[in-house]
Amino acid sequence: MLRLVQLCVGLPCAVNAIAIGLMFASSNAKGEDVLSPAAQRGFVLLRTNCSRCHAIGKVGESPLAIAPPFRTLHERYPVDDLQEPLAEGIITGHPTMPEFRFDPGQVGDIIAYLKSLEH
Repeated sequence: MLRLVQLCVGLPCAVNAIAIGLMFASSNAKGEDVLSPAAQRGFVLLRTNCSRCHAIGKVGESPLAIAPPFRTLHERYPVDDLQEPLAEGIITGHPTMPEFRFDPGQVGDIIAYLKSLEH
């Protein structure tokens, strides 16, 4: 059974917990991989900060056409190479992407989730 890590209190936490549960309920029922607690936290961080522009799941198109789906990042370069940019701030060549900085624990969680998309 999928165990969710409580990340917050109140309605936002409940919404995130439901989203995670729904997203992975079908994979759990089919005997596929279940996300680790770190990957679950990474999913919530990416859903909160990145899903307005990027597709963050195993399927679907990015809402913003120039934003690559996260499931394809490992095809471009090793996902581990994102650790430093995530910690220091990702700077891109287009003005529409805000700069994000994450603490080391959050970076590890995001990398764990991105690696889960490689399967």
